[in-house]
This record gives sequence, C-alpha cells and structure tokens, in this order.
Amino acid sequence: QVQLVESGGGLVQAGGSLRLSCAASGRTSSSYPMGWFRQAPGKEREFVAAISKNALNTAYADSVKGRFTISRDNGKNTVYLQMNSLKPEDTAVYYCGADSAHGSSWYTSRQQYEYNYWGQGTQVTVSS
Repeated sequence: QVQLVESGGGLVQAGGSLRLSCAASGRTSSSYPMGWFRQAPGKEREFVAAISKNALNTAYADSVKGRFTISRDNGKNTVYLQMNSLKPEDTAVYYCGADSAHGSSWYTSRQQYEYNYWGQGTQVTVSS
C-alpha cells in the first residue's frame, strides 16, 4: 500500500506561481511512475503531468507545457509540480497518483486508469 498526501495549493493571482508537493509513505513511491491530474468544477479529471521512476522521462498536457514542471526526489519519496504563469483556467483540485503496475524505469502514463494509488487532492485557485 502507498499513501499519498498533496500539499502546496492555495489562492494565487493570474501570472503567479505555486509549487505542489506529493509525499508518499508506505511502500516506497520511488518504485513507481507518478503523475499529476486535476479536476475543475463540473469537469472530468484530466491529465496534467507525469514522471518516470528514474525522473528522466516526463510528459505534459498541451495546456500546461512550458508553464509547469514535474520533478521528483526519490530520497524523500516526494513528487513536485512547479506551476508558473498560472491562469484562471488552471483552477482545480490537483491530485497525484502512483502507478504500481509498470516496472520500466522510463515509463510514464497519461491515463488515470493506470494509476492505482491517489492522494486526497489540494485546491488551486487562480484569480483573474
């Protein structure tokens, strides 16, 4: 079992920055590909970013490419999402997920069904 806890959300003005953290406990998350997803009110959860176990492969949604950066510190069992140039449309609850099914060090996934552990989410609100 893996427990994931997100933090770092809050209220920020458009153009500002936030850094989200996802701390893992239980079976080490350094063994798993990790991802960030978000869900805005009235919308389905959508992919934001993903990172491989070895941190050398990343993937981003087109809507955040060039503004968000995903990273991980396997020694601290923590994944980060640096969000810059935030827009009101980035407002959502942000969730991190762990994918325990794929063993490749280079694997990333954009599909939420491949993530079998989830955190409780952290709210990000961007005001215009």
